[in-house]
Amino acid sequence: MIVVKENTRLITADELLRLDSAGIRGELIRGVFYRIRPSEVRHGIVSVNICYLLGTFIRPKRLGHLVAARTGVQLEWNPDTVREVDCAYITYAKWPRGKRNPDYIQVPPDIVVEVVSSADYPPSVNDKARMWLNYGVPLVWVVNPGCRTVEIHWSDGPDVTLGEDDTLDGGAVLPGFTCPVRDIFDLQNF
Repeated sequence: MIVVKENTRLITADELLRLDSAGIRGELIRGVFYRIRPSEVRHGIVSVNICYLLGTFIRPKRLGHLVAARTGVQLEWNPDTVREVDCAYITYAKWPRGKRNPDYIQVPPDIVVEVVSSADYPPSVNDKARMWLNYGVPLVWVVNPGCRTVEIHWSDGPDVTLGEDDTLDGGAVLPGFTCPVRDIFDLQNF
């Protein structure tokens, strides 16, 4: 996704919702609005693949919520920070079933997946991964369709890069989850 800084006037998370309702998509970083442009088809297919693979493990076990692209996570207040995820998993312990859903997720997810778009600037993707870790997300996967790799960022361990012949797992955050990295990049319809 391409991110363009729109202005320097600080806005709130509520104002961000109103902009989105008017068809203006973006994120807030400490109150500054950054417009987000749509990503290419490959990005969408890979995002769906990883959400599907996670969902087929999480849903039958009733482990937690799985959210997909365009879901906002509010990380800071006054000034507000609201970032979008490509895919995220949040345990029911953090966000109970049946609890009224706010406009944004207001707890750090357990896993955040960022799918790299061909228009992304690599340092900004790594910055976003570090940002998620700094806000309490224990595990971030940066999925790169161009390189067919998954970078694993842990809050308490070294980063690891997997290739398409490797197997991705959920570690202690999502015990028992595994999938071949190759399956994430299955572009049958592309």
